[in-house]
Amino acid sequence: MASIKVACVVLMCMAVVAAPIAQAITCGQVVGNLAPCITYLRSGGAVPPSCCGGVKSLVSSAQTTADKRTVCGCLKSAVGAIPNYNDANAAALPGKCGVSVPYKISVSTNCATYVLFSLF
Repeated sequence: MASIKVACVVLMCMAVVAAPIAQAITCGQVVGNLAPCITYLRSGGAVPPSCCGGVKSLVSSAQTTADKRTVCGCLKSAVGAIPNYNDANAAALPGKCGVSVPYKISVSTNCATYVLFSLF
């Protein structure tokens, strides 16, 4: 009987160790995914496919409230750091990539208020 209990404890420990560890999204990842979008954010025009791929990747990887707030805050900081970026282009980017975010990508966005992402 004791050996069954020990075996169960060992199996549970193995399951915990084998479970994937969730990685929090970093601003580095956000900036890396947004990098192909810089030309569009400055001057508009066609959105590069790699830009939309990065935007979609951010949306799909932000699953927790903390991740969503991190992405929002990093987007807010990133677009503010792009010289001569166009606020209207930043706001239009999710729609151009077929993604919906419930806030405007802008330096004035309050990320604590808006945290949900959804794909069309």
